[in-house]
Amino acid sequence: MKYLFRSTLSACLAAATFTVSAQDDAALLKKAKKIHDKAFTLDTHADTPMLLARGGFDITKDNDARTTNSKVDYPRMVRGGLDAIFFAVYLGQGPRTPEGHETAKKRALEIFDAVHTSLKNTSSMAALATTPEEAIKIGKTGKRAIFIGVENGYTIGHDLGMLQKFYDLGTRYMTLCHSSNNDICDSSTDPKGAEYQGLSPLGEQVVKEMNRLGMIIDVSHVSDSTFYDVIRLSKVPVVATHSGAKAICNHPRNLTDDMLKALAKNGGVVQLNLLSDYVKTIPPSAEREAAMKALYTKYNIKDRRGMMTLPEAEQQKARADFMELNKKFPVQLATVRDAIDHIDHMVKLIGIDHVGMGADFDGGGALADCFDVSQYENMTIELVRRGYSKKDIEKIWSGNFFRVMKAVEKGKTGEVSLK
Repeated sequence: MKYLFRSTLSACLAAATFTVSAQDDAALLKKAKKIHDKAFTLDTHADTPMLLARGGFDITKDNDARTTNSKVDYPRMVRGGLDAIFFAVYLGQGPRTPEGHETAKKRALEIFDAVHTSLKNTSSMAALATTPEEAIKIGKTGKRAIFIGVENGYTIGHDLGMLQKFYDLGTRYMTLCHSSNNDICDSSTDPKGAEYQGLSPLGEQVVKEMNRLGMIIDVSHVSDSTFYDVIRLSKVPVVATHSGAKAICNHPRNLTDDMLKALAKNGGVVQLNLLSDYVKTIPPSAEREAAMKALYTKYNIKDRRGMMTLPEAEQQKARADFMELNKKFPVQLATVRDAIDHIDHMVKLIGIDHVGMGADFDGGGALADCFDVSQYENMTIELVRRGYSKKDIEKIWSGNFFRVMKAVEKGKTGEVSLK
């Protein structure tokens, strides 16, 4: 009888615990939804312009991420509660010759044209923003606010005047390099290693000119020594538009604790990248790696982004092959919880005022449970689950980055000094 009583009591307690847990979860979801709906949400890095420049991609349609290989469009931004996003004018590293630089400049301007043409053709759904105030004003109309950044300073060649040209076209940040060294600085992932041990003499001029223009300097992708050179030279805060914490995932692209502290002291902000390899150390799959290598060899490209440089007919074949490869050898993705571990670490280390979101969607960013922009509310749910306040979450989603934007804009007149 005592055993029966204890069993019955245990069952009742278990049922009660389950009920309370379910009620708590429902309350948490309701709270998170309310916060997410009211916050002005910003993602600081997406490679969607590659799709726009390629042609045939309709950003006004609700595209299936797993069949189109796209992560961003306006209907999914609405579903995910994402108010604003930075479209990156990206070019991979090409020949560092006068001809190579000229080709890069021409291609960058073509991508700018594709973005502006798209915005003109979709003016009922989105509009260009160049300031936080413009973005919020656009958001109040129900449209999505589109900012522009440039990824890889290779696009300017040795012509500092291109920075003014890009600024006039709407650019509000430039990532100094990509996965290889360029004539501006060393990259964190160039297999040849460092050339300058940081910024080149040209790179130092670029930093000064970007400060003068009020263009934000993005240190994602740069080497550690380049990072410290930028921190030393810049008179205004700098950002990492799509990076993470090396203490959580030991990847060369992520920032060490010392770098995070230096960024916070500088007044800057690190925006969390959701590319799974930078979020969590994923055990390698020999079969997938071999298949990817064979795919790259077949199309004579270095990486997945190289597909965008192929002629259209070959691009279509390469994309079809890549989707088939993904079906046969699915990639293991990190989760929202893994991603928020980075936020937790950075907040404990440098404070709530220096973190944000920059997923790198359409450039490799994807989590198992935040696969595209339509699932962005899951990030807010996890933040609420971990005890972040409404004010904290609003800072993460846009407040911190907008603070930097305003400081950099003000700094171009010499009104801001970090000393």
